[in-house]
Amino acid sequence: MTDADQTTPPPSLPAFVPEKEENEENDRFGRVVEHAPNAMILTDPHGTITMVNAETEKVFGYLREELLGQAIEMLVPQRFRHHHSGLRDSFVQNPGPRPMGPGRDLYALRKDGSEFAVEIGLNPIPMGDQMHILAAIVDISDRKTRQEHLERSLREKELLLAEVHHRVKNNLQIVYSLLDMQSAQIDDPGIREMLRDSCNRVRSMAQIHQTLYQSEDVSRVDLGDFFDDLLKSLHTSYVIDSERITIHTDISQVFLPIGVAVPCGLIANELLSNALKHAFPDGREGKIDIHVGKTGANTVKITVSDDGVGLPDNLDIENSVSLGLQLVYMLVDQLHGKLDINRMNPTSLSIEFPLTEAS
Repeated sequence: MTDADQTTPPPSLPAFVPEKEENEENDRFGRVVEHAPNAMILTDPHGTITMVNAETEKVFGYLREELLGQAIEMLVPQRFRHHHSGLRDSFVQNPGPRPMGPGRDLYALRKDGSEFAVEIGLNPIPMGDQMHILAAIVDISDRKTRQEHLERSLREKELLLAEVHHRVKNNLQIVYSLLDMQSAQIDDPGIREMLRDSCNRVRSMAQIHQTLYQSEDVSRVDLGDFFDDLLKSLHTSYVIDSERITIHTDISQVFLPIGVAVPCGLIANELLSNALKHAFPDGREGKIDIHVGKTGANTVKITVSDDGVGLPDNLDIENSVSLGLQLVYMLVDQLHGKLDINRMNPTSLSIEFPLTEAS
């Protein structure tokens, strides 16, 4: 066999090519980290810092030479260090991109010993046969300061609003007491009845503000709480015999803004007062049903019905001289609602209105 007959084997690829490609990939990764707008810190699985970027130096006040090779705990406030390694081990065992400590307030430690609020995003970075951890750190101390200022301002406004409701309630209570004292000095039963009705209207408005003052949200009235208080007041005012007149309530949880709650409270007072005064004359027994609930996503319906004597046939409801009915029609119109009336079997008055501020 001649030399020409011998086949020369192809040259093998140089061993340094994969290493070169890996180095180029690491260089690209390093450039991305270096120019990231947030502080970026890469640690090995044991928490040793292996890479930082320029923003890290700016945020923490260290030169990178002071950070490389150090434990990441040097950037963690002392009070949080004892469980930091356990959290890191948990991440290594179950790697995946996620925020650090979701729902918790996180703090970092600068070189000068000052602490600042941070948000941290964690990403696993495979390097060789190890899983490194890349932490993207954002200084949110300015944002947190603004948030705390807004929350403090909101608390102050809520306290002020609660105090306003309390004072309005007190002033209305004074008006109620004056009217009540005046009615006690009047012999005419018709005039005394008119003053008592006025007292109840003032007290229903006071109860709206009292309900707001006692609630956690001073901008909305819980209709259930209001009706409970209103019924107690009317029981006292009309000296209701619970064995003769029973009251059944079916009240869903409905919240009304203050602009809707006041006219709605006055309407509820009129409907209940009329039923208590006129439905069961001469010791007649009966039942009053109160239903409150939503009929749509943004619509509320209130119905007061009774099994009493019913409304007189000669009563022109829409043109009644009764101040109570005139007030109901006026307030229903103010709420952009509608009023439905059934004269008997059972007698019922229903108002339905949208949950928008009254005009």
